Amino acid sequence: MLFIYNFSDFFQRSPLMTKLKRGKKLRLALKNLRFWGKVQVFDVKKFIENSLIEIQKIVGDQKVISACSGGVDSTTTTALVHKAVDDKLVAVFIDDGLRREGEPEFVVKTLKSMNIRTKYIDAKDEFFATFKGKTDAEEKRKAFRDKFYKTLGKAAEEEQIGFIAQGTIKADVIETVKGIKSQHNVLEQIGINPEIYGYRILEPLKELFKPDVRKVARELGLSEEISERMPFPGPALSLRVLGEVTPDRVAIVRKATEIVEEETKNLNTFQNFAVLHNDKATGIKNGERVYGNIMTVRIVDSTDAVTAKARQVSYNVLRHISERITEEIPSVVRCLYDLTDKPPSTIEFE
Repeated sequence: MLFIYNFSDFFQRSPLMTKLKRGKKLRLALKNLRFWGKVQVFDVKKFIENSLIEIQKIVGDQKVISACSGGVDSTTTTALVHKAVDDKLVAVFIDDGLRREGEPEFVVKTLKSMNIRTKYIDAKDEFFATFKGKTDAEEKRKAFRDKFYKTLGKAAEEEQIGFIAQGTIKADVIETVKGIKSQHNVLEQIGINPEIYGYRILEPLKELFKPDVRKVARELGLSEEISERMPFPGPALSLRVLGEVTPDRVAIVRKATEIVEEETKNLNTFQNFAVLHNDKATGIKNGERVYGNIMTVRIVDSTDAVTAKARQVSYNVLRHISERITEEIPSVVRCLYDLTDKPPSTIEFE
């Protein structure tokens, strides 16, 4: 929309470039991208000014629902659209049972503090029913996406809404279009017509990467707790449960995530979390053999989520995390640390 990035320079500087074969197609693509030339520094004030005009023009007299999970992308989108259309906006928080500890309460409280009409939807049972019997990562992502949009579609119908605003950003589009993994909030870019769910999509941030989204959040006056918030995926803890997603397994990874975030809050990293494996391993607890769960801890540095480096965390910190996870979660007998960069891995396991 509005701003063209110098993708030639972006890819040349990226660690991804050093790991890819510099084939003929890639060189040709970069040559074509250089056509756009150098781009001025992102003007956040101008972006907001232009976005407000465009949102008002698109929406007209219709009402809008903003799908807000509490992350920086969706909350910034909600604040931006609210600034454009005021009381024609209804913010919707879907409690899918996959959020971090205390997150539903935090999100609803935050939205209401911004004087935004807020609708809370309890859909925990419906989402867990959707995951039943599914173990493949892409199958789970697509199941989440379908349930997410059907739930929003129902809310849109009840509120007589014409548009749903969501916090899609550039990295979401890139990964979905390239087939790396399906992001739940990308539809039109992969040929899915959102009108099958009963509404049209508004994506004011879809041309921005994470650093510029944070600039927009700050300029809109959002609190540091929101503007600097650690990225959290739309499908939430379902991506961190390998295998079938059940309430009991989500509860395990929710507690482990809480421990990891507490123990790494001063590291100033991009993303820190825990993953529950589908396999199990032999352990010893209270002098007896236990065939229990395996957790992996993931701590990475990044600016845009397109590439990432595993952080070299001190042994003492990792050991303390491992001790807390295995002591505070009785079913866990083994705790691992992921040293892999992106690429070749992705940041999330699924």
